[in-house]
Amino acid sequence: MLNVTTPELLNEPDQVGSVITSALDRAGPGLTGQWRISEVFRRAGRTDDLLNSLVSPNPETRAAAARLCGALRLTQSVAWVEDLLQDPNPNVRDSAIRALGQMSGRRAVEALMAALDQLPLHRLAITLAQAATDIDIEALMRQPASEKAAVVTVLACGLRRDALRVPPLLGIAHDKRWPTQVRIAACHSLGMIGDRSAVGSLDVLAEKDPDLALKKAASRAWRRLQA
Repeated sequence: MLNVTTPELLNEPDQVGSVITSALDRAGPGLTGQWRISEVFRRAGRTDDLLNSLVSPNPETRAAAARLCGALRLTQSVAWVEDLLQDPNPNVRDSAIRALGQMSGRRAVEALMAALDQLPLHRLAITLAQAATDIDIEALMRQPASEKAAVVTVLACGLRRDALRVPPLLGIAHDKRWPTQVRIAACHSLGMIGDRSAVGSLDVLAEKDPDLALKKAASRAWRRLQA
């Protein structure tokens, strides 16, 4: 049973979102636990209310609704939350980015990458690291839509501490066919992942690569792994 009204939920989105997130964590992994939580909101009619609130004329309401849709992982709200990435209110845009990261899944990843030119690179990389699955990351690395898309994806690997990506990241760092910024991002990610198997390859880049910016990035990553 859910004995709170929609305005009460929207009035304290951060606190309510924390409660929802804790409940989902306790419910365990998989769709069954998520369904058990979201079904309570659906039966009470709160899910439809939240979706309607995403198009409210009040920016505070839009932001709150986006936060709660993200906390509940309402994938049916992705299209509306994606529209909020273009909202004139910065708080609404911030809430939309966070929501897509929490919802995760292919549709959320596509929405984030579609807004590549509108979002700060570091913020997009953080959110992509949260939203993307291993399959999503692999597909984005194999066929990046642009240099910026490649940089964001490579940085997301580092933020995920994804040790399985160490060999392809080393390949990118050494491959001069990749743009310099992508290769530099690969060095940064290798430093973040912290797998010492990359030490030797980074040492070679730091010593011999002709690009000074890349040498600096490789050297920084090498020192981080040594430490």
